[in-house]
Amino acid sequence: MTDWNFQSRAHACHACAKPFANRQAYHTLLAFERHELARQDVCEACWTAQFSEGASDRKGFISHWVGEYQAPPAAAPDAIQKETAETLLRKLMEKNDPQYRAAAYILAVMLERKKILKVKAQLRENGVRIFIYEQPKTGDVFTISDPELQLTQLEEVQRQVASLMEGSLETPAEAVPAPYIAPPDQPPIAALAGASEEVAP
Repeated sequence: MTDWNFQSRAHACHACAKPFANRQAYHTLLAFERHELARQDVCEACWTAQFSEGASDRKGFISHWVGEYQAPPAAAPDAIQKETAETLLRKLMEKNDPQYRAAAYILAVMLERKKILKVKAQLRENGVRIFIYEQPKTGDVFTISDPELQLTQLEEVQRQVASLMEGSLETPAEAVPAPYIAPPDQPPIAALAGASEEVAP
């Protein structure tokens, strides 16, 4: 599985293809299929008839949850503005550039603490810890790997995030030092305490 993955919520049931109505309940299933993360959004009727029995026992099952579909809002007029943490994270996911891996992780942690993203599952793939986040309002799913940053790298990554939020995504980003093996008294950063206070969306 790749370190980066972004999947939007479907606007229709995966099984019957009937469009979801605004505020309609739906079920999301995440599973590994052919070494990739596969998402299925299904209506209540199809869930009961085809998926509910033994869903968690299916090959490759990762997670299941129930959401409420919200129809997309009308497009707002174009405006020039600074990036928010969420819009920047979406752009980084679309670019899928390894130089932004640490920045994407920091942004996801910030958004989780602000309750904009929710962790739906954690897993390990080839020794790498991977978080699966959902944006409840849009139903979008983000798959982000933990770069296991060291304390000595955090300030550099925060500067990179601040620069990106000022609109410098299209300019070459300053490289973030590669991770190194920390001594026993300096473990990898697991929670990144205080990261959201350094850079505000």
